[in-house]
Amino acid sequence: MTVPTCRRRHFSCPLLATGLATGTLLLAPFAQAEGFVEGSSAELSTSNIYFNRDFREGDGQSKREEWAQGFILHVNSGFTPGTVGFGLDAEAMLGLKLDSSPDRTGTGLLPVHNDGRAPDEYSQLNLTAKARISESQLRVGSLLPKLPTLNPNTSRILPQTFEGGMATINEFDDLSISLGRLTKAKDRNSTDAQDITSNNKNQRFGGSFEADHFDWVGLDYTFIPSLAGSYHLAQLDDIYRQHFIGLTHRLALGEGSLKSELRVSVSEEQGAAQAGDIDNQAWQGLFSYAINGHRFGFNLQKMRGDNAFPYIDGSNPYLANFVQINDFAEAGQRSAQVRYDYNFADQGLPGLSFMSRYTKGDQAELVAGGEGSDWERDTELQYVIQQGPLENLGLRWRNASYRSSYARDVDENRLIVSYSLPIW
Repeated sequence: MTVPTCRRRHFSCPLLATGLATGTLLLAPFAQAEGFVEGSSAELSTSNIYFNRDFREGDGQSKREEWAQGFILHVNSGFTPGTVGFGLDAEAMLGLKLDSSPDRTGTGLLPVHNDGRAPDEYSQLNLTAKARISESQLRVGSLLPKLPTLNPNTSRILPQTFEGGMATINEFDDLSISLGRLTKAKDRNSTDAQDITSNNKNQRFGGSFEADHFDWVGLDYTFIPSLAGSYHLAQLDDIYRQHFIGLTHRLALGEGSLKSELRVSVSEEQGAAQAGDIDNQAWQGLFSYAINGHRFGFNLQKMRGDNAFPYIDGSNPYLANFVQINDFAEAGQRSAQVRYDYNFADQGLPGLSFMSRYTKGDQAELVAGGEGSDWERDTELQYVIQQGPLENLGLRWRNASYRSSYARDVDENRLIVSYSLPIW
């Protein structure tokens, strides 16, 4: 249930205020119900992002560079009393342009009009009705599912969202069941709900194709506290079907902890096969060892079959080597990643963290013919204030360099200031 908005400056903010008032009126009839208000919460989150992607070679736009501010007000109700409890969640979102020009758009921070310019602001109101029976929930409306077959993009000032319905069943010890259907998608820089489409990075599938819906069912089971497994089945109607199997294991080793994760995704064409025949198996292994604030990681990823890895456009593919810029998911591609994280809490600086990783890929079977190789280096430094009047204020710098034999070379920097304020 989404209320679209006009993108013109003199309409957006009043509409945002109207949406909040509407949400308040919708909640009013339940104001005296036990648990509906008592279990409610509200939080304002903000994100200020400067994004600079510099293409080092090739034809076309030489740079994508914009600066924008996002606000999201989350208002979540509790549930009414009774065997079946009902509730309503609302999210009011506003994005503001701080700097942009037609020759620098395309960062994903802001929409782009037909004249090539970004609007001064854009906004939306998302509503989600919910019901609870025992330990299970049904949600209908605006959704942000986190699945191994669909991982919405939340890396800009506003998140990618979907419309549809989903159920989460937690009636069995150690087993969680998830299922649902999504019918529309709203990109991170858009107010318009549109048909869900398939990704076509590097022209892998000859186009981005629209689907009527996306369905899934998933089982997540904890065998023992240190070992968990998952099986998910999903399909993008008339485009592809995807099976996911995953195992995660944790082991105390010396003074530290070893985490191992094995994943495999098997994808094939489905129904009318709008994107053509699809044959892909994505084999992945993720290994990390944490000790005294240090974490050392090593990931392996191999694409098998005739095609690249298919996923929903605008989302983040759930792959071991999906990093800041690239996904290393071309047909046949092999990639490896080494990673290092450090948490400075052990040095008396809680909230300060550092990450650096290097990912190398080869054996990419290109649509145009031949093989390709590439690499990416990412660095991130983040500090979140832990206490005092600026508690939860986060400062983050993300840097990436990408070099490829078949795609444009890129250098990228993102500066992010975030803040979350609990209201009640």
